Amino acid sequence: MTDILMKWLNHRTPVSVFLARKVIHAFSLLSYQDRLRICAIDRPDYGHCLFEAAKLASRLHYPKISAIEFGCGGGNGLLSAEMHISEVEKIFPVKFELYGFDLGDGLPLAKDYRDFPYYFNSGQFRMDVDKLRSNLNLAKIVLGNVRDTCRTFFDKYDPAPIGCVFNDLDYFSSTIDSFTIFSTESRHFLPRIFMYFDDVVGDNTWLPSEFTGELLAIQEFNKNHSSKKIAANRAMPMIYPGHRWAHQIYIYHDFEHPRYNDFVASQEQESHERNILLRPKAPANVNRPQHVR
Repeated sequence: MTDILMKWLNHRTPVSVFLARKVIHAFSLLSYQDRLRICAIDRPDYGHCLFEAAKLASRLHYPKISAIEFGCGGGNGLLSAEMHISEVEKIFPVKFELYGFDLGDGLPLAKDYRDFPYYFNSGQFRMDVDKLRSNLNLAKIVLGNVRDTCRTFFDKYDPAPIGCVFNDLDYFSSTIDSFTIFSTESRHFLPRIFMYFDDVVGDNTWLPSEFTGELLAIQEFNKNHSSKKIAANRAMPMIYPGHRWAHQIYIYHDFEHPRYNDFVASQEQESHERNILLRPKAPANVNRPQHVR
């Protein structure tokens, strides 16, 4: 109870806003989009990525896209993704496929210091595969080492183009292996993919850095690819100030994707145009009455 109280007192959000979000979340008040915008919803990080991926897909006229979760553990992330997808599909004319990649029997042995062996133990986050499958409505579980399953995924599942990726593999070695999914043809992806990385921030025992874990994997991927890059979404901390997950959203860019340069910003540019229009001057009041002393 003390831990909860201390987190509450140290939180930057005013107590009234904090409580309002809790009530709105608990009773599903307001529309889905409004709840997502104010983070009064389960896993707004997942919701944001799915919503934005569907928006981009609709503007590019893709009828169906795929979302992937790397590292599913108990499966709560997949269940949350299914909830968000059911709402997002009501807003955009885009359907989703959902895939969860997992080893099944928990974390493997760490390979070296880059995998945080001082923080994680092999066997953690084991999946009850049968139980999870019985609770899923949409997601398909892809079992095996991502080093192998990423290479066979497209031939085996023939997925719709990927527009969203959630990465929660904890290790540098597993994360860099998951990036092999980007080694295939551009037709399997949207030109920009919304990504969430669970392990780029941590606590004072874990201490993630750009020299280990997911941050190092992102850095290595970018160093080894000239036209494909994974970049932090710099808009997020401004849109969602005070929310930790705002620093965990990244964008995969494929600069040579045949549709990368397709114009998709009509709505935004219309708003910008309205904002820069000259406003008419107020008429000068030549007959303004004089003040009487």
